[in-house]
Amino acid sequence: MPQTRFILTAGRDAANRAYAALETAFEEDGCPLALVEIDEDRDLHEVSLYAENGADEVERRVRSALTEAGLDIEPVRETLPEVDWVARSLEGLKPVRAGRFLVHGSHDRDRRRIGDLAIEIEAGLAFGTGHHGTTAGCLEMIDRVMRRESPANALDLGTGSAVLAIAIAKLAHIPVLATDIDPVAVAVAAENVRLNGVSAFVATATATGFGHPLFARRAPFDLIVANILARPLMRLAPSMRTHLAPRGSLILSGILERQRGAVIAAYAGQRFRHISTLRREGWVTVHLKR
Repeated sequence: MPQTRFILTAGRDAANRAYAALETAFEEDGCPLALVEIDEDRDLHEVSLYAENGADEVERRVRSALTEAGLDIEPVRETLPEVDWVARSLEGLKPVRAGRFLVHGSHDRDRRRIGDLAIEIEAGLAFGTGHHGTTAGCLEMIDRVMRRESPANALDLGTGSAVLAIAIAKLAHIPVLATDIDPVAVAVAAENVRLNGVSAFVATATATGFGHPLFARRAPFDLIVANILARPLMRLAPSMRTHLAPRGSLILSGILERQRGAVIAAYAGQRFRHISTLRREGWVTVHLKR
């Protein structure tokens, strides 16, 4: 089925705000969303939203979300043929460095350096390639936390492409459970796990929240990483406490700077202690301890 792509072009700050507005507006729809720098010299960034049907209604909602965010950006509408648009959109992306990790595609294997913990992620039907500030922030926070701690059992909740689960497995060689609500994302995650040679450590599963029998069998976790969105993270605070081991670490992202206080307060109510916050591109990654 042909897809419709809505393209917004703006400077970095406006593009980040547009991405955040569309992510909030379409979080229940599962519409893929991408943010790519297209011209560093002219500070041009491109936000793309992809929809499979209802293009007129989607355009109306895009315009409404931009207006509510106070953004004067005109969306461009493009009908795409039936191609692997994710592969096309990722072809030109540069490798991403975060902490000791290098996230790259197969075409950038020659960029790996001695000492890199390289994670190869191919284009698929799921996002979370390391190019967004939340994923890169999680990778950097994982590196920081695991320099000081030695977890024996980890969970990547809302795994997407499994880049965070792969990072933990490569860094610590410990069991990692990687779950997502989207079975397509889980299939892509499993393939990325195989591609990176960590199948012995990472188990993937389709699960909503903590409602899968695997959680009861694998908990408590010494480390939980969840790169989702602020509101779902706040709703999950009681379950996070139930499934995290005493003195365990929690790394949360998908949180806008303005949402940071509310998320930390929700977890403080569950007796979590805020350790540190890492900021990237208008997003924050938060480290908490039980």
